[in-house]
Amino acid sequence: MSESNVKLSVWEKIGYSLGDLSANLIFQTLMTFLAFFYTDVYKVPPTAASAIIFTGGMIGAFFNPVMGAIADRTNTRWGKFRPWILWTAVPFGIMAILAFSTPDFGESGKIAYALITYIILVLVYSANNLPYAALSGVLTGNIAERNSISSYRFVAVMVAQFIVQVLLLPLVLHLGDGDRVKGFEITMSLFAGVGVLFFIITFLTTRERVIPRPEQKSTLKEDLGDLIRNRPWVAMLILTIFVFITLSLKGGSYVYYFENYVSESHLAAFLGKLPSFLSLSNDTATAGFSLFNAGGIVFMIVGIIFSKGLADRFGKRDVFGTGLFLSALCLLAFVFYPPEAVTLVFLTQILHGFFYGLTIPLLWAMIADVADFSEWKNNRRATAIIFSAMIFGLKAGLSIGGALVAGILGAYGYDESLAVQSPEVIQGIKMLMSVYPTLTFMVSVACLFFYSINKKMEVKIENELIERRKTYK
Repeated sequence: MSESNVKLSVWEKIGYSLGDLSANLIFQTLMTFLAFFYTDVYKVPPTAASAIIFTGGMIGAFFNPVMGAIADRTNTRWGKFRPWILWTAVPFGIMAILAFSTPDFGESGKIAYALITYIILVLVYSANNLPYAALSGVLTGNIAERNSISSYRFVAVMVAQFIVQVLLLPLVLHLGDGDRVKGFEITMSLFAGVGVLFFIITFLTTRERVIPRPEQKSTLKEDLGDLIRNRPWVAMLILTIFVFITLSLKGGSYVYYFENYVSESHLAAFLGKLPSFLSLSNDTATAGFSLFNAGGIVFMIVGIIFSKGLADRFGKRDVFGTGLFLSALCLLAFVFYPPEAVTLVFLTQILHGFFYGLTIPLLWAMIADVADFSEWKNNRRATAIIFSAMIFGLKAGLSIGGALVAGILGAYGYDESLAVQSPEVIQGIKMLMSVYPTLTFMVSVACLFFYSINKKMEVKIENELIERRKTYK
């Protein structure tokens, strides 16, 4: 068997997946809590928070193609991509701590500090996560093994998501003795320490096997030209932007939804019927928010478990599109629920989690397929710059979605100092949970009509590349 087509050991898959767990301790915090942290913890005005998230995120997004070109041209005894995971581990941890610190510089100083630390954090994130993502495309050329790698890594993502979305606020309140400022600083320090350790494990346990032809030479202009002519890449770029806009919109709105929309008395009655160990906080809204996220995440993991088998049978594209469409319908259902419909809110989140879980491993695996498509079509491989589409889309979506959360709340008149928000604000929060993310998910579904790599083409590309690589010296 060609070394580039080998089956990977369980230990290498686990080691690789720990890198995603590390990155997602920070990424999930940014996606779910950054707007809340700026407005309600650091007391940055919503309009300024929106501008910070958008500006910093877009700077990071446009850095990704540059980082992709750099990574593709990196040559060390460790490979092209693994060294970047090692080199950026400690800086990533340091910047995560600084970005969630709260020095009292006055309003203008706070805005400047938040902007600078966020920009540096997303730049370091790009330098770490783009090579990490590209690494999945060169561990093996075996399509089934890539599907398996994706399942492993996204179980790790779900673990990180569970820690952040379920446990972070209770941890913040516990470690800070009720002081959210102190609690965020301590919690992020813990996340950063674990993250650095796991990045190092990822570096030590993985190996790059799929390599370009030794005689391959290409300029940055040629690589970019290949991208522009690569229709599946363009489709995945637009799709990824809208997927992460959606994740930021809905994820960023959850905490506001439970603190301002869901009936506290009905939520307390619902929680009171459950075993006491499921209540992770004495604060009703925090306990409800944490349990809501927990239900979604558990069933996302169930969806991930089913994802590989369905993708192997029907192809990634079709499974991805179906799961995304059904999860969007679940989001739309929230617009019809009154504040008292607590049981329906939780059941709908469980269904949404399952259907979205089907898509989670497939997004990155589809990008690896796009890298193969580019090599198959152009006879040149540029893995990292292909994966820059994913990270660009991730960063752009995160920045646009996060900015929209803060910006929409500001447009509706959100005031963090008020115990009870106006009816207009409540309506805005409800729309953030339902209609807006449904629309952006549907745009992603539409992009798949322009993604031509179905199951039949997956197999054709894989087999032809296996034969072609046998001739590489």
